Amino acid sequence: MKKWFVRIALTAIAILGITIATNMTHSTTAHADTTKSYSQVYNVAKQQLGKRYSWGSTGPSSFDCSGLTSYVYKKGVSKQIPRTAQAQYNKFKKVSYAHAKKGDLVFFGGSRHSISHVGMYIGNGKMIDAQNRGVIVESVKAPWWHHVGTARVTDLQ
Repeated sequence: MKKWFVRIALTAIAILGITIATNMTHSTTAHADTTKSYSQVYNVAKQQLGKRYSWGSTGPSSFDCSGLTSYVYKKGVSKQIPRTAQAQYNKFKKVSYAHAKKGDLVFFGGSRHSISHVGMYIGNGKMIDAQNRGVIVESVKAPWWHHVGTARVTDLQ
């Protein structure tokens, strides 16, 4: 009787261990599939460098500023964001420029009520944006831009 009980107990423990291990593996895999990373949006943005600027364009052969940021987030991490720079500014959580993270959006214009330009922050004071010289990398603090705010679209890893 004692041997029979020990066998059943060991079998139950083994089954429980396999079930837990399987669930943990599945949970980790599911999380990895939904993780949004900066490299995903950055790689899409980088592929657009050198493409021409065209007002109202959403890609893939030409872009305006908000068309580029919309395209990058849609293609990079399957995230729909509003179409215009002002709508993007209005929608997302503001963060101070001092706390900007790669992938955040940086906004320019006369005030928070008159946003006229947006770019994607890539670190070290730089952004990728679409403007009259096409899709380029440039300084957020370039003298021709008046930085109004920074916003976080989503948490990127």
